[in-house]
Amino acid sequence: MENYSKVRSMEQPSVCPFSLVPDTPEVRVKEGSKIRNLLRYALSRMEAQPRADEDGEGGGGEVDAVPAGPPGRPLCRQLVFTASGKGVSKAITCAEVVKRRVRGLHQLTSLASATLTDVWEPLEAAVGLDTLTVSRKLPVIWILLSKDPLDNSLPGYQAPGRCDNLWTRDGKVETEAYKRKRGGGGGGGGAGRGRGGGRNTGRFRDLKAPR
Repeated sequence: MENYSKVRSMEQPSVCPFSLVPDTPEVRVKEGSKIRNLLRYALSRMEAQPRADEDGEGGGGEVDAVPAGPPGRPLCRQLVFTASGKGVSKAITCAEVVKRRVRGLHQLTSLASATLTDVWEPLEAAVGLDTLTVSRKLPVIWILLSKDPLDNSLPGYQAPGRCDNLWTRDGKVETEAYKRKRGGGGGGGGAGRGRGGGRNTGRFRDLKAPR
């Protein structure tokens, strides 16, 4: 493709798979989106008194103070994150942080695919090369967060409260596993060195005995 230049990309729009209440915000997460900015907007629509004590970039610094919604504008009961391609991981991160901040949220996740079409044109038209059109599939995710109960029989449903276990359990498991590794590794290593030393000493004695 050294003789071509990409002139444009066209992504097939995907339709939201959820039945949403009116005025539900839809946060579109892109590859270059800043997680901090996405969280600032999402929390301003769902949190009555937003806090600034959470880290929205996974250790990249404190989140700026989240401004409250416009005066007289009611808070949302539902919020949707959507992303495609490399923005999927950011959308998941945003949803998990929002669930940690706003307690009792029901989650419904839907996965799909979209078609991305890239158009390539030759660098030199006089060479006789044709315009190329390349299509590829991209993963698409839709994450619905709701303060009201959702249908728990639908695929991708997650009940409230699971994020608390996720955030606390990982740290405990990691600590206990690290302690076991240190304790088991030290004892096993010492015993192995002891047994190895005894066997080597015995072999050397047997070899020297005939002399």
